[in-house]
Amino acid sequence: MAGHSHAKNVMHRKAAQGAKKAQAFGKLIREITVSAKIGLPDPAANPRLRAAVKAALTANMTRDTIDRAIKRAVTAGQGEDYEEVRYEGYGPHGIAIIAEALTDNRNRTGGDLRSMFAKNGGALGETNSVAFQFERKGVLRYKPDIASADAMLEAAIEAGAEDVESTEDGHEVSTSVEDFAAVRDALEARFGTAEAAKLEWWSTNDIKLDEERAKDVVKLLDMLDDHDDIQNIYANLEVE
Repeated sequence: MAGHSHAKNVMHRKAAQGAKKAQAFGKLIREITVSAKIGLPDPAANPRLRAAVKAALTANMTRDTIDRAIKRAVTAGQGEDYEEVRYEGYGPHGIAIIAEALTDNRNRTGGDLRSMFAKNGGALGETNSVAFQFERKGVLRYKPDIASADAMLEAAIEAGAEDVESTEDGHEVSTSVEDFAAVRDALEARFGTAEAAKLEWWSTNDIKLDEERAKDVVKLLDMLDDHDDIQNIYANLEVE
């Protein structure tokens, strides 16, 4: 499907070892914390928390660590208060970038990101300065062995999904924001908890860059990804 080729071309991740793994766990714990605080602390009754727990288990986080994070989140006076903030700006060569953060200090995070953009030939903008170049989508991802491509397509369309892309890496089901919850619940009832279930930003107009120029953008995206507060990054980049 067009509109999210950046997921294949850019959103690569360096091997997580040592400090990188610890940082990844920190980001997962933040998502668990926020999910437990804004909803019920029971994953069975809180879809966002259920997805966060699934992601943590997939990353080999222990169940004890997950349970402690949930307990801290709902215990008065325990844990940090994280705020969801969306940062937007333009990177090198006019590439639009959206970075979603969970932060306990938006001024600090905003200052850090403003510096990163500026040092890499870009500029951090105001909210909605680039969002118009993206479309909000609900996305569910399942492992390839959960179902055949035909079975997943049939179930997803029946549930109200917009599209399904099945490859050797797995099944990616996309929905409108309005239908996301209903599709998620229907597919979970049939196939179990998805590997990922969340709202994402999909580019509606990718900008093609050759590999050499794309390196400038990837450098900035990697810097953003290395920031502890950043949870998700989206860019309208397509590498030729």
